[in-house]
Amino acid sequence: MTMSGTTVEQKEIERIFVGFAVEAKKQFTSNFQKPKKKVIVLAGPTAVGKSHFALELAKMIDGSIISADSMQVYKGMDIGTAKPSKDERDEIPHYLIDTRTISDPFNVVDFYYEARHCCQQILSEQRVPIIVGGSGFYIHSLIYGPPSGPPPVPELRKSLEEEIEKLGSEVLYERLRILDPQYANTITKKDKQKIVRALEILTLTGKKVSKLSWKGRKRPQNYDFRCWFVFRPREELYQRIEKRCDEMLSAGLIEEVARLVEQGLSENTSAAQAIGYRQAIDFLNSARTNDDYAKFVKAFKQASRNYAKRQFTWFKKEEIFRPLDLDMHDPEVALEMVRQDFELL
Repeated sequence: MTMSGTTVEQKEIERIFVGFAVEAKKQFTSNFQKPKKKVIVLAGPTAVGKSHFALELAKMIDGSIISADSMQVYKGMDIGTAKPSKDERDEIPHYLIDTRTISDPFNVVDFYYEARHCCQQILSEQRVPIIVGGSGFYIHSLIYGPPSGPPPVPELRKSLEEEIEKLGSEVLYERLRILDPQYANTITKKDKQKIVRALEILTLTGKKVSKLSWKGRKRPQNYDFRCWFVFRPREELYQRIEKRCDEMLSAGLIEEVARLVEQGLSENTSAAQAIGYRQAIDFLNSARTNDDYAKFVKAFKQASRNYAKRQFTWFKKEEIFRPLDLDMHDPEVALEMVRQDFELL
């Protein structure tokens, strides 16, 4: 073969070899990519037993717990949020509990960044992050990223806040319900902060909040979220809710709210609207007769049951959450189901 022919043949062989090497490298990289770190998410309605279940799971798999309760971040909001006890927090590391004073703001964007930072810290300690809570809005944000929306405009925000104080939250809620019924159904008539923000977004963008927040958004790829929705049959759950409300009252919920009001609870519009706290504030502002107390207890329990209903509705739409009936399975079996799922490759 001529020298030139040999050169052409060698170049062709080299081209084929280089192409093969590049493709082999791609295959090797894809087959041996570092797996995403797993994070367990335990969501569920109020009073279902999430905290105890998470504690037992953390003991099994060397886990640490991150609270996804929007009110447990506040110091002093202990009884009404069913905050884990000091002994429980000493036994298992807990995060995002008692990180704010009642006068400090805390929102879903704060939660997103702080919870993800906690995940990184827990993983660096070779422990398993376990997200626990019933706030669908917060948990959804952690998985998919914080909601999009325009920055607030101070003049518009002030105008809406003055309007809601003058006309009442129910009037502006009805306006929101007409403009965006889907989003309105996810909040209450008393949630002034969310009503004002929703109307602000509608005014600034002309778009519904329900269509703006997460539509078409993909999950961030840095974590493998293993998500469970723990629940119990409605009748049993409502009995547990009634019992928990009674226990909170016996533990001194009204006295706790009275102390927090002195510290500025009423100025924190989000915290002041929390279930149990809102009803207790109304009672403290009443004549405090026996009838007033009975009305307060009834409203407290009804609000708690209604919240549980909304939690069922929210997580029913979350496709990545698998249902786990804590009444159907023995505790050991339920814990083993979550553990085995976590350990699957």
